[in-house]
Amino acid sequence: MTPEKSFPVSWDQFHRDARALAWRLAGVRKEWRAIVCITRGGLVPAAIIARELGTRLIETVCIASYHEYDEQGELKVLKDVSPTLLDDEGEGILIVDDLTDTGKTAGLVRAMLPKAHFATVYAKPKGRPLVDTFVTEVSQDTWIFFPWDLGLSFQAPLSKDTAG
Repeated sequence: MTPEKSFPVSWDQFHRDARALAWRLAGVRKEWRAIVCITRGGLVPAAIIARELGTRLIETVCIASYHEYDEQGELKVLKDVSPTLLDDEGEGILIVDDLTDTGKTAGLVRAMLPKAHFATVYAKPKGRPLVDTFVTEVSQDTWIFFPWDLGLSFQAPLSKDTAG
């Protein structure tokens, strides 16, 4: 699958978007029991949100879904959520990820913590119904290039005949 559109996100933009998500979440609940971030993509926004909201308990649920960057494979839970956070079906828990794409990963984590609040920085239409709070929706055929996936490199000008 080759995406038709791309959406490159810089570190500055991602930080602003994650803080905007934290601002929205501050209006949802005064205090969260814990943040459960979906690794690996949820690690960075979870750290930013935890700082902004003053949440100290951060847990991970480790799920592998993108075995190749251009193709989503079968989901595999590599590490479950701590059993103590599963009490009350996740009531008061904030689940954080960078993106919901097809909704497969979100659906799996939602089944673990059905009463938790699910937040992502970016959402695509197929995964959007599983998310409670997000910042930006992008089309399903858009590939988001996150800053941790990119490196700085020279970009050739559009026209090789540019004077300069």
